[in-house]
Amino acid sequence: MQTVTDAAALRATVRGWRNAGQNVGFVPTMGNLHAGHHSLLKLARARADRVIASVFVNPTQFGPGEDFERYPRTLAQDQAGLAEAGCDILFAPEVSTLYPFGAASSVSIHVPDLTETLEGAHRPGHFDGVATVVAKLFSLVQPDLAVFGQKDFQQLKVIERMVRDLSLPVKVMSGATLRDEDGLAMSSRNQYLTAQERARAPQIYSTLQQTRELFRQGHSWQALEQAAKARLERAGFVPDYVAIRRAEDLAEPGPDEREGLVVLVAARLGATRLIDNLPFD
Repeated sequence: MQTVTDAAALRATVRGWRNAGQNVGFVPTMGNLHAGHHSLLKLARARADRVIASVFVNPTQFGPGEDFERYPRTLAQDQAGLAEAGCDILFAPEVSTLYPFGAASSVSIHVPDLTETLEGAHRPGHFDGVATVVAKLFSLVQPDLAVFGQKDFQQLKVIERMVRDLSLPVKVMSGATLRDEDGLAMSSRNQYLTAQERARAPQIYSTLQQTRELFRQGHSWQALEQAAKARLERAGFVPDYVAIRRAEDLAEPGPDEREGLVVLVAARLGATRLIDNLPFD
């Protein structure tokens, strides 16, 4: 596996692959990789001749007071894991490569509607940063397909909408959320949890499961949102939201809608903010 930091070198290699008739898969990440990321790489590997992963901690998707400075940066460990998972190139650009005029002066991409609810409401500007950096990475890597995890469900929908609206020639694929044995969704931020918090954290997933089962029994989505939020609060979480939404566009479901829904949660446990979701179908 090659590690490339220069955009021109990356494009030259991709050009050679294309001249040889090979297609390119891409997995963008912020590093500190775990088995969930590796599963996305393997999904791309199964569907593309060549696979590129990026490691870039994107400053424009972190808001004031968020964990940009302390976000784990583990490049050597990431290199070893990606090589084992079958990656051809690790693209690890400097900030100046993606933001040549500085992050504060960058062109910004805004995806309306989808970015103004749930995560977008609690983290203003977050999805503008996500959409912008993904568009920049797509421009540099020029992949045929790109794989994103379902754990960041709203992010996945934002990227799908952006790709369709801008007519980008990239097929967006999703990889299932990987979980530890106790149900906690794998996340780089899990390492921030204390031992006591880690023992409590799986209650997010059990709450999602209970909510889905009660919905199937006929309970209203409004009542279930409140019940799930109260359950998490009793367990020591501070929920930002528990929301049942249409999976397609994250709009509130109609009174008779029972299919194509997803429950999403964001909650703080101590100093750590965790997100998760569970489709109802």
